[in-house]
Amino acid sequence: MPRVNRTTVLTLLIITSSVFLLFQLHYYRKYVSKQGPYILSRTGHLTQTVKKFLGLARHFGLPLFLADTAALTLLSQDSLRQRDRLVHEPHCSFLCTGRPVTSFALHANLWKYEPGFLLAAKQKGFELLELRGQDPRLASLDNLSGEEIPLHFLFRLHGHIIQVVFLYERSGNYLWHGELRLKAHVDRSFAPFKLLDYGRHPGSYDRPELVLTVVDGIDVRIPRNISRFLSEQRQARFLECRYRDARNFLQLYPDDVSPDAVDFRRKVKSLLHLAGRTLAQLDIPFWLSSGTCLGWFRQCSVISYSRDVDIGIFIGDFRSDIVSAFRSAGLSLKHKFGKVEDSLELSFLSEDVKLDIFFFYGDGDVVWNGGTQAKSGKKFK
Repeated sequence: MPRVNRTTVLTLLIITSSVFLLFQLHYYRKYVSKQGPYILSRTGHLTQTVKKFLGLARHFGLPLFLADTAALTLLSQDSLRQRDRLVHEPHCSFLCTGRPVTSFALHANLWKYEPGFLLAAKQKGFELLELRGQDPRLASLDNLSGEEIPLHFLFRLHGHIIQVVFLYERSGNYLWHGELRLKAHVDRSFAPFKLLDYGRHPGSYDRPELVLTVVDGIDVRIPRNISRFLSEQRQARFLECRYRDARNFLQLYPDDVSPDAVDFRRKVKSLLHLAGRTLAQLDIPFWLSSGTCLGWFRQCSVISYSRDVDIGIFIGDFRSDIVSAFRSAGLSLKHKFGKVEDSLELSFLSEDVKLDIFFFYGDGDVVWNGGTQAKSGKKFK
């Protein structure tokens, strides 16, 4: 059997390897380098897109914060431990949520229409869809329309959408964002609008405390209390007062403008703020009920002759320390009717205005609350 020359074999291997390397170099130059300096993966495109966008925002002094529900859920403490065991892409553990959208929010008072920022974003390859709407802060019973303000900016790069939600301060010391309404000329294919976290309806939020941290190697602000922010986001739907209907009603039935009525409405609003703060500390959600709800719905105000404030709470949210919490807030317990198992009602007194808390019970597909006549003790359902 003839012996194989070792030098010949090595030469053939070197030639084969060189041809293969030349082929790889040709393929990279022809098919890869034209796509830009990005990793050929969804993960690479996403991290580069977000990093590029946040770099622009930082350069122009826009303090955006991460409001993406999927990313924040992964960042929450309970999910971190699970995520550590499941992560396969350590360089994109939280921002790579599998969704084609990443959401950020911006306090609108920090936004000054900056053409330089939008121009720089365009130069970096971002496409922009700017969505505006009327400013509800300028609407009132006397003026039913306001000027247009920016509500949502959608930036698109490499098929990924970055949503910027503008949060406006409202007179009740809360933040508000508007509904995302598409006008007739808007390109419906610009973004997967049904997948956006924000815009299906207006929303309202307490002002979140923000902290600067590093997420997937990117400096970004996030809410300090992520769980609370996510809980608010799920319940944030905001119903604007129906000023047109209220004005029509008040033209037929003018509001009481006597000093006593004006003072009563002031006390009611103050009491509602106090009740809201107290229940928020207990993490108990509530809503306007009975006559108080009717006044807001019908005339965007308080019914001055109602003489009390009514709110509702699901009995499942009842806590035994609710009475002591309201006492600590300066209210005295006036009445306690019913029991936790049936028709519970609590009444507190602040100055000369009564706060009635009705607890609602589930019964199949309906809910009900009980009531007790103070003088006779007669119960109603």
